[in-house]
Amino acid sequence: MEWDAEIEELRRRQALARAMGGPEKLKRQADAGRMNVRARIAAVADSGSFREIGELSGFSTYGPDGELQSLLPANFLFGRAEVDGRPVVLTADDFTVRGGAADASLHRKLLEAERLAAEYRMPLIRMIEGTGGGGSVRTLEESGYTYIPEIPGWDAMVANMSAVPVVALGLGPVAGLGAGRMVMAHYSLLVEGLSQMFVAGPPVVAAAGEVRTKEELGGAHIHARNGAVDDRVASEAEAFDRLKRFLSYLPSSVDELPARQASRDQAGRREAWLNGAVPRDSRRLYPIRPIVEAIMDKGSWFEIGREWGLGAVTGLARLDGHAVAVIASNPEALGGLWTAATARKVERMVDLADTFHLPVVHLVDNPGFLIGRRAEDEATIRWGSRALAAIYQASVPWASVILRKAYGMAGSAHAPADRFRWRMAWPSGDWGSLPISGGLEAAYRSELEASDDPAAKLAEIRARLERVRSPFRTAEKFGVEAIIAPEDTRAELCQFAAMAQRALKPGRKGRGLRP
Repeated sequence: MEWDAEIEELRRRQALARAMGGPEKLKRQADAGRMNVRARIAAVADSGSFREIGELSGFSTYGPDGELQSLLPANFLFGRAEVDGRPVVLTADDFTVRGGAADASLHRKLLEAERLAAEYRMPLIRMIEGTGGGGSVRTLEESGYTYIPEIPGWDAMVANMSAVPVVALGLGPVAGLGAGRMVMAHYSLLVEGLSQMFVAGPPVVAAAGEVRTKEELGGAHIHARNGAVDDRVASEAEAFDRLKRFLSYLPSSVDELPARQASRDQAGRREAWLNGAVPRDSRRLYPIRPIVEAIMDKGSWFEIGREWGLGAVTGLARLDGHAVAVIASNPEALGGLWTAATARKVERMVDLADTFHLPVVHLVDNPGFLIGRRAEDEATIRWGSRALAAIYQASVPWASVILRKAYGMAGSAHAPADRFRWRMAWPSGDWGSLPISGGLEAAYRSELEASDDPAAKLAEIRARLERVRSPFRTAEKFGVEAIIAPEDTRAELCQFAAMAQRALKPGRKGRGLRP
């Protein structure tokens, strides 16, 4: 055959590329307990579905006769694949080639991966394990010059955040540009014990006078608690499982709507224990997650950000098969008060829901913003106002269930007030601009000072106001649209989720500037 020699050369080069960093580097990767890049791709992609793009790219050396002597493959791999039958763009860093340093990746491959996802409307998966953006200082001597920093493809990464689902898995040490790529995602995670993330790694930090191990500087436990990533997991296998579950709730792009899945759960299922889930004593705390799980389709609850912004629980779930975003107050964390971190977490979930056309279900027990010096140090009002702005900028259908408290400015974040209020309350509902216990003495100071028995007068006033604060009084004035038995919540919200499909519209969202 005329082209046998060239085909043989193709096979030889493919074998060199698939050898990655070579046996010694692959053994070192395995000894560290981490999968190699091609094993990861095989674990995530449906069997036989991965089609690599740019497989032969890399850094070659040639002999005097012009024959190829060696080929070091680029350490950024990408291609088309299917995950659970859905087309995706799959990318992965190869740590066995120069530790994943970006100077070995051929930057255009990274950019082309982003473009492929954007133009063909496919979710983008990043498996990241790399040491930074510009490689080591050794590259300066090799190249013979230095340069003013820029990030090829950053504009494409920014644009994709408004167009397609982006998931980032940190599967080893991640620094510099790798860390930037991690957080430029709708969902990100690190593997406990295997993954760390930092702006600069321990050697660079040590040069600045701070000596830390990788775990001390940027372990998964640090970033799962500060919100730099959404979650931490125990293994790479768990990371791949969570990746697939996250994508299952979202459309492939903003030009589609989330798909409904068949549900074996009954839309009218009632859980009688919910009628006693909220204690009558408003000072008593209660767990919110069992309530969420009882209301949503069985087995569908997917929590995001469990370890940070603890005043709210956020995640994805299904109601009668329809995908929804869930925000739920967490009374077990400061009584559900919104801290700066909680507000940031709520804002992030609202943006995810609005971008990918997920109706929002908000379970509310919010006594307000955290107050005191900590609140001022953390600029709580700034981040709280941003969360409120996100809620008002959202255009997806929104249902609120007020379980207990809704007070003050943070309490007003239970729903956007400028749209139809799909709102209901449990009989335990308790709301207002201020809690009665917090403003009684100030509001009735003159009466109390004029009384012969201030304590008795205070008790009398409190009793009067306790009658006024009944949620039924609010319902009489149409201040709340419905009061329901807690056991009926699932049935009500399943009807909301079904009706919400009529209001959802595919396409990009336009948002204004936030404070």
